[in-house]
Amino acid sequence: MQTSSNGNIQREFSWQVRVYWEDTDAGGVVYHASYVRFLERGRSEWLRALGIHQQALAKDRDLLFAIRAMQLDFLRAARLDDELIVRTVLSKRRGASLVFQQEIRRGDEALLQAEVRAVCLSASAFRPQPLPPDLLHDIHLTPLP
Repeated sequence: MQTSSNGNIQREFSWQVRVYWEDTDAGGVVYHASYVRFLERGRSEWLRALGIHQQALAKDRDLLFAIRAMQLDFLRAARLDDELIVRTVLSKRRGASLVFQQEIRRGDEALLQAEVRAVCLSASAFRPQPLPPDLLHDIHLTPLP
């Protein structure tokens, strides 16, 4: 992730993953639920790259994120040993939620596109909480091209 000249953090984060046997069905094709794991890792690594550690967020600020909605568009199949790139962009920051656009690619080929809505919750009460003003306030919000 890079910083722009005005100090805002650039919008796109990419994380690489390789497909292992555990990610596939009997035919060596990535099982549909494995894509959800790849997307989760992409969002988690994006937060980590920003210096936001989810365990510390829960412990120190009583906050966590939970997935509220997810829309997936499966375009092409990934296979055993493929090297994939998970692209993550924060496209909207609402009062108590974040909306991500994510994409899984194999080289120049898009395999999956997703929109994911995560809500901010109190870790202790598991109730919606407004996003703190300082959390992710300097992220440039724009959808993936």
